[in-house]
Amino acid sequence: MNCQRCNNSRVISISAKCSDLCRVTYPNGVENLGYVPMIENIGSGDCVKFMVCLECGQVQGKFPVTVRDGC
Repeated sequence: MNCQRCNNSRVISISAKCSDLCRVTYPNGVENLGYVPMIENIGSGDCVKFMVCLECGQVQGKFPVTVRDGC
């Protein structure tokens, strides 16, 4: 896969299982400790999974996204 922004092939996939110990700080300063919020292109529940370009730093996927768990 090539990067959607710069078309470079240096795109990596990152995935992690958080086991309910995920800390999320939202732009308004609210913090959440628990499950990964449902965010398209990032993850949800216990899992974080995304792809990022090592050349330009672009997270791959369609943006902007909406947080779907009400936070």
